[in-house]
Amino acid sequence: MVVRPRRSALYMPGSNARALEKARTLPADVIIIDLEDAVAPEAKAAAREQACAAIRAGGFGKREVVIRVNSLASDWGRADIAAVAAVSPHAVLIPKVSTPGDIMMAASELRKAGALEITRLWAMMETPMAILNADSIVRTARDPSSRLDALVMGTNDLAKETRARITKGRASIAPWLAICVAGARAYGVDLLDGVYGDLNDIDGLRAECEQGRDMGMDGKTLIHPAQIAVCNEVFTPDAAELAWSRKLVAAFHAPENAAKGAIALDGKMVERLHAEIARRTLDIAAAIDLMSN
Repeated sequence: MVVRPRRSALYMPGSNARALEKARTLPADVIIIDLEDAVAPEAKAAAREQACAAIRAGGFGKREVVIRVNSLASDWGRADIAAVAAVSPHAVLIPKVSTPGDIMMAASELRKAGALEITRLWAMMETPMAILNADSIVRTARDPSSRLDALVMGTNDLAKETRARITKGRASIAPWLAICVAGARAYGVDLLDGVYGDLNDIDGLRAECEQGRDMGMDGKTLIHPAQIAVCNEVFTPDAAELAWSRKLVAAFHAPENAAKGAIALDGKMVERLHAEIARRTLDIAAAIDLMSN
């Protein structure tokens, strides 16, 4: 299985040509070209054409390029999918997913439009129904035809739809985040946290990145390039974590531990599951190194 770093995923409006050009130079792991919330209705068609032209032109390097299309229930969704299928982005991000049928319908539209298999599907988890149906939505990843690779939390929309207030520490929505983490881990897809809106509060951004990381998320969506550095730092394994991971993996590789399910290491009892976590940490670190070289 290919491991990709998705520490930072920056939304860029498809209607802004200068932003799309700048995206080619930014250190984000993922660029999400947005045709939905960031684009006014009268600019939707032009933004679609501009986004597709940007992908055809290339120049994004090792960054993953994703297009957030409009909902299939909207006037633009199906035309969006038909157009972006022809330019083969890494993924199409589907908004307002509420049922497993939304995943399978989007995948069907991609197939009908002739999208290559390399174009995967990401799903926004941003409605109360999405949280209630999280298990069945993410379970579609077991069907290869779903193309489902990642979930993206839409925390602002969730707060709007539920009337929850997002306060420091996000206690009001933490249970919903945890449900989606469990679903992502159960069915082997990645999960990206929602955006942090206060561009002047770097300490608050760092705290929210750390919370998402500690909950088990793979990265965070962002709304401004100034947020990338902090996000990348938090979601990158540090030197101590890497050193411990190497030691842990090496210990379970030792011949005397080959048949053991648990061992003592530096005064701690560790199990094989900890070695599996350590291997992924090392894989992510290696993938980050490849991104930067």
